[in-house]
Amino acid sequence: MKALVFNTFGGPEVLEYVEIPNPVIGPDEILLRIKAIGLNFADIYRRKGNYHLVGEPPYILGYEGAGIIEEIGANVQGLKVGDRIAFADVPFANAEYVAVPFEKAIPVPETISFNEAASVMLQGLTAHYLTRDSYAVKKNDVVLVHAAAGGVGQLLVQMVKLLGGKVIGLTSSAEKATVAKEAGASDVFLYKDDWKKQILEATNGKGVDVVYESVGSTLQDSFEVTRIGGTVVFYGMAGGDPALVDPRMLMDTSKTLTGGDLWNVLTSRDERVARSGELFRWMQEEKVRLAEPTTFALRDGQEAHRYLESRKSTGKIVLIP
Repeated sequence: MKALVFNTFGGPEVLEYVEIPNPVIGPDEILLRIKAIGLNFADIYRRKGNYHLVGEPPYILGYEGAGIIEEIGANVQGLKVGDRIAFADVPFANAEYVAVPFEKAIPVPETISFNEAASVMLQGLTAHYLTRDSYAVKKNDVVLVHAAAGGVGQLLVQMVKLLGGKVIGLTSSAEKATVAKEAGASDVFLYKDDWKKQILEATNGKGVDVVYESVGSTLQDSFEVTRIGGTVVFYGMAGGDPALVDPRMLMDTSKTLTGGDLWNVLTSRDERVARSGELFRWMQEEKVRLAEPTTFALRDGQEAHRYLESRKSTGKIVLIP
């Protein structure tokens, strides 16, 4: 099979499109012929050597994708050759075939395309648990979403609205602000402006009920625009490390700092199927809409990585074998 691999850490130029042996599945796995692969910033970090990778080179990136079952392991029941399957946390996805453990195989409805399934697994399930578990959004909550035009950001905006909340978004450009408003944000402010003042003015000085904080370096600013008794949900640091938080500030303001990690909620196949099932239903009912992903051929992985690192993209990037 063809796969996108790299032998040394570095820039996009280390990626090579080469022929390697097909994976051999175990009794509890399925062999999936891949139709679409989600590209994520974690792939950039791993390529650079910032994330731990198991084994020895050549390394294969990718943890998210969708395709068709080609072969079934001896112990697998309830699935058959030809079934449409997606996965959110299986390694070596940047290839034409992937061995997927049964417990991580998520059935995909016929009405959901492979591109959509590969676009929404990690980002969609992340937005789902953030609005359901890390902080359960309630009707009339005022919610600040950082990076509101990004993949997770656009989904957070839509899910907050679906659950009855009002969204204030933050983006880095006017173009991205338009994307966030189209997703459903009531107000969108730019990082280059005095956004803390703007948010306090928009909330009559009270601040927001909850902040979904994915930038990291803005953590203290997020607390400053959160109301007394409000919550900051920290789930990423795309803009740099956060400052240390003084617990006395939390005590004095009755504010809550909480975090979240997708792998702490995707703990069983039942959880994966149930959560993705709700996500797929929202998509089928058009309560959650995905922006059309930007697609690259898998062989053009270098170009796709450069595009993602440019931060010019506003939606998902999908690789097609």
